[in-house]
Amino acid sequence: MTGTATRDGAPSDDGLARDDYALGRVPQQARYGWLTVAVQRFGMLSALSQFLLGATLGMGMRFWDAVLAITLGAVILEVVAIAIGVAGMREGLSTTVLARWAGFGRYGSGLIGVVIAVCLLGWFGVQSAVLAQGLASLLGGPPLWAWAILAGLAITAIVVHGFAGMAWTAWITVPAFLALAGWAIAVELGRQDLGALVASAPPGPALSLAQATTIVAGGFIVGAVISPDMTRWNRSAADVVKQTVLGITLGEYVIALVGVLLAHALRTGDVIAIVTTTSGVAGTIVLVTATLKINDWNLYAASLGTTNALHTAFGMRTNRALVTVALGVVGTGLAAAGILDHLIGFFTLLGVAIPPIAGIMVAEYYVVRRWRAELDASRAAGELPASAPGWVPAALVIWLASSLVGHFLAWGIPALNALLVAFVLYAVAGRLRLTGPAARTATPA
Repeated sequence: MTGTATRDGAPSDDGLARDDYALGRVPQQARYGWLTVAVQRFGMLSALSQFLLGATLGMGMRFWDAVLAITLGAVILEVVAIAIGVAGMREGLSTTVLARWAGFGRYGSGLIGVVIAVCLLGWFGVQSAVLAQGLASLLGGPPLWAWAILAGLAITAIVVHGFAGMAWTAWITVPAFLALAGWAIAVELGRQDLGALVASAPPGPALSLAQATTIVAGGFIVGAVISPDMTRWNRSAADVVKQTVLGITLGEYVIALVGVLLAHALRTGDVIAIVTTTSGVAGTIVLVTATLKINDWNLYAASLGTTNALHTAFGMRTNRALVTVALGVVGTGLAAAGILDHLIGFFTLLGVAIPPIAGIMVAEYYVVRRWRAELDASRAAGELPASAPGWVPAALVIWLASSLVGHFLAWGIPALNALLVAFVLYAVAGRLRLTGPAARTATPA
């Protein structure tokens, strides 16, 4: 790869070889205005999955009960995303690189990178397959596997260009999706008595408030946990708060509540049926292409996690763009082969291990602060600390225990339970001085 090096030795950020500061700090001059990042955040929520979430709530709840569930879920997501996102903005580091000095140590952060990469690469493949099914149903033509390859490679091409390419995608897909939502409201709800619709009983089996809040918070908790991958491009803590509140609030209220109302109006939770009934083929095309905006982040975060894992395990400074191409090809191939459909349960299970990561990182960064002085000193020079803890045994034990709590505890919101347990246990362990590293290692060159 050609180009100059950044101050911390990371490759340059030029052209198709965009490394996007995968292993270093994003310098202030490379960062974006908060609105550009907010559109990205909103784009992650303006997708088929969010419309489906709203329709699911609408099938089982009255309108105002759904509003309450969405409010509770959104607040949970915003608190998590802001807490860990501000840390990412301040340090200019991705989630997994920040984790080296935020509870997990060098090798623990590599393990986190593997978990995030496998989980999100899996969902990248699954959603590429869903996108392919939508294209095949609309346009016919080649077999489903061919559409899956086309969809996966198209997303890979976007992510290779890094944050800048993904921002352009957001500016195109997000307004298109908002136009779809407006059209759906105008066409279908214009034929309804809105007051009666808001007061109508749900058409399907009842959902409790706890169940609905779990659906809302759990549906985007992984996106909240990997917030540093996005917020490292913000310029200030105020920008993180603005873009998070605006992006998540609009995503949850605008998209999900439209789904709730349309589910009440059409008496179905079939999101494809809702969209085709209200806005026809054109609306379906817009809705399907909007999945690009969440799926590009699946691949982007997977590429950052893999790049960090290779760096921590082998000292390899692999270019993020090349990693993206490799992961994109693998994920696309698995989607085309139909293998990933059989692994959704595995990816869901693996997702339980991700919320505790945020709990441990937030506890270390804001409460225990064992390595904050090193981060502060190196940040002033625009570099990484010269060394990092190797393994942090207490963090790994807490991570495992909290994941088991999230998986087996039936009460409350599983993802939130796991996150809170991890936060409390790590904070207590830190106060008892149990969070020391097994060894120190030099930061790989």
